[in-house]
Amino acid sequence: MQFSRRAFLAATGAVAAPLLLPGCGFVGGGGGSGSGDADTLTFTTWGTDAELAGFRAAISAFQDANEGKRIELNAVPYEQMFTNIDAQLQAGNPPDVFRVPYYTFGAYAGQGQLLDLTPHLSEGVQDQFTETAWAAVQNGGSPFGLPHHTDTSAILYNADLLAAAGITDIPTTVEDAWTWDELSAVADQLKAALPAGTYPFAYNWQGNGVTRWLSLLFQADGAFLDTDQATPLIDSDAGRSAVEFSSSFFAEQWVPETDTTTSSTYAADSWFAGTVAMVWSGAFQIPDADTTADFEWGVTFAPRGVRRGGDFGGNALVATADTGKPELAAAFLEFVTAREQMQGFCQSASLLPTRPDLLDGSLAFDVRPELTDVFVGQASQVQPQDAAQVASPSMSGIIPVLQQELDAAFLGQDAATTVANMSQGIADATGA
Repeated sequence: MQFSRRAFLAATGAVAAPLLLPGCGFVGGGGGSGSGDADTLTFTTWGTDAELAGFRAAISAFQDANEGKRIELNAVPYEQMFTNIDAQLQAGNPPDVFRVPYYTFGAYAGQGQLLDLTPHLSEGVQDQFTETAWAAVQNGGSPFGLPHHTDTSAILYNADLLAAAGITDIPTTVEDAWTWDELSAVADQLKAALPAGTYPFAYNWQGNGVTRWLSLLFQADGAFLDTDQATPLIDSDAGRSAVEFSSSFFAEQWVPETDTTTSSTYAADSWFAGTVAMVWSGAFQIPDADTTADFEWGVTFAPRGVRRGGDFGGNALVATADTGKPELAAAFLEFVTAREQMQGFCQSASLLPTRPDLLDGSLAFDVRPELTDVFVGQASQVQPQDAAQVASPSMSGIIPVLQQELDAAFLGQDAATTVANMSQGIADATGA
């Protein structure tokens, strides 16, 4: 069965049941528990077809390299993933290893549910990852996971619509990315030229993707948390600037009025339907666009404000605190994030590596390889201090605050009130 990435992101349940992967064991019942066998690890994840194939290949290679060791893999639909994990943690029978988004990682680490990998990792492992990626798996100064891959939002554009509006000067290097003012001018030009019912762009901040709004805050050279991952810093000139800029998307009618953070319509769906000319999106969207888009399209860089910035998406691999096999779990995590395994996974799944030795031009996506450098260049603009904030243990409480206040701003709430409310809500969520 073909697995649509867009359907996957929309959590439509395209995978209806756990998958039995050849060469791997299987833990039934919608979620695994740590195996009692000292030589067996249980690993729970979700994934697209390409991602699951990458995990299957890594597991097979690990088992070949470690005679007698076995990985039982349980693949579940994304919309069931963390309901299952949370229930298993509560019941005391979680898998040994699981996959987790960076914005969720901090909640598990902060509650003591993940294994501190410090005593179990090989010497020098930290140096195999980018500073930004390593910052995203820290809690209290210790690593509670390994960064498996990342993704970040660039701008996918409908070349036909831009050309019809007379927009042909599209940035091809990250240094030449549109400024906020230049993007606004492009949006005005598109608005004047596009047919009724078609908009200049849509932003991918729906659902938990509201953390992608933080890219604009970072571009304004702002922060929402201090280095303690608890004290709010968003009530600032930069915070007000980011709110004002994003609110202008609605005031100027550059985006559909439904393009809110709580919308049930994902931004990419509007782009595929041809009702927006541009969309913020990650590299994971490339395979769908290559097979689905019925127009010429390309990718350019996210805009720059006071500085360049972006969202640090993707996922880490973690071991649960109660695993009885910490050394085996750490060895597996190191193996899956080794250069060869990460390169194969990222190239086939159109995702970005977290290792600097794969950011030297040696990575090329299997689909539309010429676009690899755009996303690698965009990811290079994500700063370690930005990624570290998103690893806060309180992100699950901060996300609804951002959603509520941004949607209020999009309806006309002024920027000063918005950031003041955000600051109070963040303080309530973190206990600061």
